[in-house]
Amino acid sequence: MSMDTRRHPIAVLTLLSALATLTACATSSAPVSTTSKASKATEVPVATSVTTAYPSTYAIPTSAPTLIRGATVLTGTGERLDGTDVLLRDGKIAAIGRNLELPAGGKVVDGQGKWVTPGLIDVHSHLGVYASPGVEAHSDGNEATAPSTPQVWAEHSIWPQDPGFEAALEGGITTLHVLPGSANLFGGRSVTVKNVPSVTYQGMKFPEAPHGLKMACGENPKRVYGNRRVLPSTRMGNVAGWRAQWIEAQEYMREQKNYESRRTAGEKNPMLRPPKRDLRLETLSAVLRGEINVQHHCYRADEMAIVLDMAKEFGYKVTAFHHATEAYKISNLLAENNVCAAVWADWWGFKMESYDAIPENMVLVDAAPGGCAIVHSDSSEGIQRLNQEAAKGIAYARRMGREVAPEHAIKWVTTNAAKALSIQDRTGSIEPGKMADVVVWNGNPFSVYAQAQVVFVDGVVRFDRAAQSGIPHSDFLLGQPAAQGVLQ
Repeated sequence: MSMDTRRHPIAVLTLLSALATLTACATSSAPVSTTSKASKATEVPVATSVTTAYPSTYAIPTSAPTLIRGATVLTGTGERLDGTDVLLRDGKIAAIGRNLELPAGGKVVDGQGKWVTPGLIDVHSHLGVYASPGVEAHSDGNEATAPSTPQVWAEHSIWPQDPGFEAALEGGITTLHVLPGSANLFGGRSVTVKNVPSVTYQGMKFPEAPHGLKMACGENPKRVYGNRRVLPSTRMGNVAGWRAQWIEAQEYMREQKNYESRRTAGEKNPMLRPPKRDLRLETLSAVLRGEINVQHHCYRADEMAIVLDMAKEFGYKVTAFHHATEAYKISNLLAENNVCAAVWADWWGFKMESYDAIPENMVLVDAAPGGCAIVHSDSSEGIQRLNQEAAKGIAYARRMGREVAPEHAIKWVTTNAAKALSIQDRTGSIEPGKMADVVVWNGNPFSVYAQAQVVFVDGVVRFDRAAQSGIPHSDFLLGQPAAQGVLQ
């Protein structure tokens, strides 16, 4: 989907950020409970993963019921329903079927000749932390001052006014996962956000979605810190660095458990104190408790296999490998371990660990029994056409003699992505009761001519191509030279 920069000045700015975002990554389960045992005590509590810190303030606005009538619907569950209605009401998908009745006060969207899909989900984005325009002042994704920084949270770098969010919305993106960069062994916590305009990131934060922990294999950490003569400078240094810190986290948990046991037993020792709070170990401990998902940047098959063994050693789960250019070599191993591979359609060769990539990568991951393939962007430009990146997968599959139907391919950017973020019970498919995150396309979303016509987030129209006001959602664009004479 080409973007006319005369109508879309944000394209000019997102072009500036594309190389910065690529550099960020090239160099660089159940919802978490909001309560803990410690919160019930009157004494000083043991620090946990701080699930209530920096809470989401996102609230679903009220909207009239909407009936999308007579469209081709890709539900995200493997079904294609032709000539079908979808009713959105009270922020939810209320019904799917034919000849549905329009509730009083509702409005109709004509779906004749159009296709409807769940809102697209990008599991690997740096929007907001490497914002447009791509200048040094907006480089907030890599805390490259130490080899391991699990204590930092990507959300504390998000700039909600990044024009890239609006550009992504026009491409049908309703949810995205924002991660730190990949310079460090442990890069910090990642966060899932709804693609809605907000002055604060808390107003975008997906309610109760668990954090991720960004980890990085291979070339990036060993190059960044090896050049400083600091561990790691080798791949074996990478693994040693991870293992040492998992051991620290286990000890931290034992100290917490010991304190809590003594306090609960009523011990009156005046010297009894909770362990000192440690933000780094707090994050790692939450991973070991299953409260935080591991989102692991890793290219080579051998390194992914090592990481899976390490996860077994310390009792945690890898949710997804990101980039994973050699995932096709171990597709069955990933499926057996219920690990998703979030990949590009065909990026390769930009460094040695990406050299053995093949364009059929995602198709082969998908073909493994129980395989979980996801198309991600890792790009402020690619996120605007994630549907076309998935379409490449269909084309590469056909080239190798495998037909992938649209109703299956849509999972790569919806259902599977939601699974990797542990939000699949609330979004990612068109089913009654799910969030009304829906896109109406002008035709088959996997066509090179596809455009998102109307984008709903929780049943609210957030983008309507036919009724654009010309006023950008981002305050940053107001008064900018790129917008003058274009936005009227």
